[in-house]
Amino acid sequence: MALTPTAFEWVCTLVRKESAIVLEKGKEYLVESRLVPLARAAGAADVNAYVDGVRLRPDRRTQVAIVEALTTNETSWFRDGAPFQAFSTTVVPALKQSRASTRSVRIWSAASSTGQEAYSLAIGLQDSLIAEGWRAEILGTDLSSEVLEKAKAGTYSQLEVNRGLPAPMLVRHFTRTGMNWQVNANIRQMVRFQQLNLTSSFAALGQFDVVFLRNVLIYFDLATKRDILGRVRRALKPDGYLFLGGAETTLGVDDNWERQLIGRVSVHRPKN
Repeated sequence: MALTPTAFEWVCTLVRKESAIVLEKGKEYLVESRLVPLARAAGAADVNAYVDGVRLRPDRRTQVAIVEALTTNETSWFRDGAPFQAFSTTVVPALKQSRASTRSVRIWSAASSTGQEAYSLAIGLQDSLIAEGWRAEILGTDLSSEVLEKAKAGTYSQLEVNRGLPAPMLVRHFTRTGMNWQVNANIRQMVRFQQLNLTSSFAALGQFDVVFLRNVLIYFDLATKRDILGRVRRALKPDGYLFLGGAETTLGVDDNWERQLIGRVSVHRPKN
């Protein structure tokens, strides 16, 4: 049975209230497919019955589960390739010059999902900075507590490591554990994960040299995008770097950024 307009509207309102993510008309199939496992686990006849039950008898734990099911994003190792190449070939060498006195960098993976982006950055830094005695801290944040638990464990299936991870990196930076692969301790110790809603304050996070905020702004309305970009700018050091997704831009959203082209990749930097 297709998702009813009432059920769809209620889910959209809940998700927008909790995460500021906008689910537009036409996403009914996505909502239904994401909620099917929750409905089955609850013993509901279908997704409509499940949503109606939560709507009529509000339960905070179930509401959180619904939001997390709808805000879990696609991810892979070194996703899209070019941004990580720009990071390694241009941004890291620039940081080695500008941060020579402290020999340390802080990077924020602001929509880290199950951790592949944060660990990809750590793997990239292992030879370029860590081997030279530098210190790197990578913070991965996400709204979903479920995906963060997986990220903290750093354990992935064969199918998951096959998605974008070159075989030499797998052999060098992972250890086989049964049928799965775990990120080696020297990589994991560079990364920490914590839960964060991007609509909440970033003040307690401190400042960063680089922020990866990729493929998440597309889910927000204009006002929310502008608010998030403004707070990211304050969390970024004045000479820092912001990476957005290929379909995302600061143009027409927040004019306090300037664009720097590195190959085919647009990197955004705070205007002075």
